Amino acid sequence: MALMSVVACLGDSITEGSPYWDSRARTGDPEGQWEHWAGLLHPALELRNFGIWGERTDEIAARFDEAVAGADVLIVQGGINDIAQGRSIDDAARNLAALVERGRARGLPVAVCDVLPWNNGWPAKEPVIRKLNARIRGLGVTLLPFHDTLEDPEQPGRMKAEWTHDDGDHPSVAGYRRLGELAFRLPD
Repeated sequence: MALMSVVACLGDSITEGSPYWDSRARTGDPEGQWEHWAGLLHPALELRNFGIWGERTDEIAARFDEAVAGADVLIVQGGINDIAQGRSIDDAARNLAALVERGRARGLPVAVCDVLPWNNGWPAKEPVIRKLNARIRGLGVTLLPFHDTLEDPEQPGRMKAEWTHDDGDHPSVAGYRRLGELAFRLPD
């Protein structure tokens, strides 16, 4: 694989680093972003954060052109807000697949993140998350296994207590660190 420098990270609050980082204001604790931790392990990469809290996959797709401008690699993450808002996972999977194809059409190596366990959505949303994650795994690109990296082996379908923020929706700083250090993989 060629040396990469600019990685566009396009997604929702998990990419953003919520609740620690506010992408719109560009303020907060950078340690609350998985990109921060991945960047420490891969200093030759510039990981650009294009995550925005609360966005569905269709809203994420609307920011594609801005995110990939000047990028060498694209990482796509999203889907939990589609689930939380009662939207079709078929639409979410199609939107994510379209983002992957748009990246490939630009000649970019593309990776995709699967959906995290959702403590506040458990148990009702767990089967839906697993179904969407199966579709994400089938996209044929490098998978960043966010779900399995934060899933509590003692409580399947939920993030381990020390890896989740008190809000039950987002990772803690320790959780974001795990994502950046363990789940982040360079696309082939």
